[in-house]
Amino acid sequence: MVGDPLAAVYPVNDFGPAMRGMVIGGVGIVHVFLAQFAIGGGFLLTYFQWLAMRGVPDARRFLDGYFKLLVLVSFVLGAMTGVAMWFTTIQVGARTIGLMVDEFHWLWATEWCCFAVEIVAGYTFYRYGPRLDDRSRLALLVLYSLAAFLSLFWINGILSWQLTPGAWLDGHDVWAGFFNPSFWPSLGYRTTVACTLAALVAAALINTVDLPRPARAALLHHASRLLLPMVVMPVFGLWYLAVMPADSRAWLMGGSVAMTLFLAMAAGASTLLGVYAVIGVVWRRSYVSGATAVLLLALAFAATAAGEMVREGARKPFTVRQVLYSSSIAPGEVARLRQVGSVTDDPYPLRDRARYPTEQLALGALVVRAQCSACHTMRGANALVHLTGGWGEDQMRMNIAQLQRTKAFMPPFAGPPREVEAVIQLLRWEQADAPPAWPTSADPAVLARIAGWLDEAGTAPASEARARSGHEPTARSGGAR
Repeated sequence: MVGDPLAAVYPVNDFGPAMRGMVIGGVGIVHVFLAQFAIGGGFLLTYFQWLAMRGVPDARRFLDGYFKLLVLVSFVLGAMTGVAMWFTTIQVGARTIGLMVDEFHWLWATEWCCFAVEIVAGYTFYRYGPRLDDRSRLALLVLYSLAAFLSLFWINGILSWQLTPGAWLDGHDVWAGFFNPSFWPSLGYRTTVACTLAALVAAALINTVDLPRPARAALLHHASRLLLPMVVMPVFGLWYLAVMPADSRAWLMGGSVAMTLFLAMAAGASTLLGVYAVIGVVWRRSYVSGATAVLLLALAFAATAAGEMVREGARKPFTVRQVLYSSSIAPGEVARLRQVGSVTDDPYPLRDRARYPTEQLALGALVVRAQCSACHTMRGANALVHLTGGWGEDQMRMNIAQLQRTKAFMPPFAGPPREVEAVIQLLRWEQADAPPAWPTSADPAVLARIAGWLDEAGTAPASEARARSGHEPTARSGGAR
């Protein structure tokens, strides 16, 4: 079950020149960065409490000050961005979220319980930590760290399932979906990132503590030990690439220029950060100034942002592999929608219906809203007007009718020839700066050519067509035949 298809076309908020997926991505990157910092922060705090119990000077002083920042930044901003993530995703990808909740509702509930324990333990330490004895403080921090890590554990399984559902596809077994092929490399990679972020934030804060430089250097040396897991980060990254589907890996390795650039950014930033951290900070014990720590954090944020873009982009053309396209249409529904129309049963009117001078243009706007708006705008980011601006009219018809051949990371067009032509006329009208009058295009010969192109492309995604033919997918934008 993949939920109600009408959820895909509910008229959600527009976000100006930003595409809807970009809003989710922006909020998600900030939330992931903060959440991973909170997890690594728990590890670091537990370690520093253990150091304090062993008599390491100034460890407890730094611990109490560090935890205040963790609470104020991670708990408050992390909670706000977490709510924002749910708010935006249920608007833009209601069907995807519905499927994830339907399939993993008990695991979501378990994660929320872990998160509740994390919050309670964290605020308890914040409020009563200075009054507790060392053993009680350590126990509370261990509870906080374990709950925070388990929260990551459960969420990681659900998110990685979107790209590599694995054996879940055969029988919808929850545990087969949860412990999917990319579960362990993804968990290892995220845990390493969490430790790195905690160490870098600690380095920045240690420079603000009113202590002599040798004392700060000693604290920095202890905090830098959480950078050591970066040694195995390339292993997790390569493991993750190895288990993802071949076509997804192809997007990252040159099939999509944008995804290749994001992968290069994530790998390059992580490599620079890792080399400096392990060789310079851990091995040679170089002193990390506050400014350097902030710059390293900015580099880590860039790597996190690029990595999240890679994770999202690798799933294309799906939001859940083999189950739901990025347009919130299931693969098995495409053939039927090719017959009845993708917006025939759409009950939601256009907000700006009076703007369109013909019914055909209004139909095109409905189709764009249903099939394109999650990843495209008309004139803003990833704009359809700009992407199709160099195509001739008949070329545009063929390229959109055979969408999965035009760009192999796009889903097949899920509508009849009249909807393809409506989209074409809408794009041409927008490219002409939306004049007050526009002729309706209903030439039977044109619709017949579009029908032929739709039939030739079929209803399967490019990855399945490639598997049947034994050829690699190609992205084309050539002329009409």
